[in-house]
Amino acid sequence: MAALKYAGLDDTDSDEELPPGWEERTTKDGWVYYANHLEERTQWDHPKSGKRKRVAGDLPYGWEQETDENGQVYFVDHINKRTTYLDPRLAFTVEDNPVKPSAKQKYDGNTTAMEILQGRDLSGKVIVITGANSGIGFETAKSLALHGAHVILACRNVSKANEAVQRILGEWHKAKVEVMALDLASLQSVQEFAEAFQSKKLSLHVLICNAGVFGLPWQLTEDGLEFTFQVNHLGHFYLIQLLEGVLRRSAPARVVMVSSESHRFPEINSGKLDFNTLLPAKKDYWAMLAYNRSKLCNILVSNELNRLLSPHGVTSNAVHPGNMVYSSIHHSWWFYSLLFTLVRPFTKSTVSKCLNYFFFARISATFPTTEFGSDFYRYRRVRKGPCLVE
Repeated sequence: MAALKYAGLDDTDSDEELPPGWEERTTKDGWVYYANHLEERTQWDHPKSGKRKRVAGDLPYGWEQETDENGQVYFVDHINKRTTYLDPRLAFTVEDNPVKPSAKQKYDGNTTAMEILQGRDLSGKVIVITGANSGIGFETAKSLALHGAHVILACRNVSKANEAVQRILGEWHKAKVEVMALDLASLQSVQEFAEAFQSKKLSLHVLICNAGVFGLPWQLTEDGLEFTFQVNHLGHFYLIQLLEGVLRRSAPARVVMVSSESHRFPEINSGKLDFNTLLPAKKDYWAMLAYNRSKLCNILVSNELNRLLSPHGVTSNAVHPGNMVYSSIHHSWWFYSLLFTLVRPFTKSTVSKCLNYFFFARISATFPTTEFGSDFYRYRRVRKGPCLVE
């Protein structure tokens, strides 16, 4: 009791009643935290009971959640024409499990990207995603944008990318999303994109190399290179080289290579690498092998990037999004379109499922500081450990 008195916690009659100077607030995602106005700090645990809580259910009819210019959440009651910083759902909170599950216990094949990013505030973070107008890229862009990140959709088809932006804005009108043209089948386009991005004078905290093609017939790009290998690998490799300086200046930063389990199956002998194998003539070309080779190169470059750049605060990850995830990548080959359609009921959906729980967990870990609350109360949480997915 002496310790409680010294801390000013003995003036309340209930474990749930807050001591003088404390206030209960919520994050954008509905997690409850506690602000100590006397000491100007915040914490997740209730100052008396030590419990962690979250609000239950949706906002009442007529209410809307907004964020002010300082990043603080407030609530608008459109029926009674008033605003408040008090979440009306605080009367209906549920206790969070005090025993934190491990990552394997917490996330599984049914976990959504939004669930893994829950509680994260990515405001001020700039993220570039290639091929973000559909499939995995779109779900990645949407999830990160809805958590406050400034997301740039780097896409070849600008029209479809603009449609994707409107879909994201339809879910949250304050999302920071924009489109920039990028055609990985043209090294000139890659260079123009890098120059245009650098002219914006933005930081770059995450570069997600997501775009890819699959099952294409043999063809050459305008640069005279085999199409699949350039789009899936060389274009991204060149883009990383051009933006390396921005990434290093923005540290902590990250490069994410979306690879594939298919990287295990090319017939490349690492001791006798022949570049004609990576850029085969038409008579030696098989679409599936070309895809496998490009994905293996993604892994190898990601590992080497992590070795070279991690001392400068830029880490590199390679990620396998999941077997047979239904997206538009297979549309060029009728056989695989049929196969993907048949297995669709048994695989992850890009609409409702997280593409890979390690992917979003590691994206979150890029930013060691999680900020929430008012403009001068900050809660900081540091995550440590290697983040390379091999």
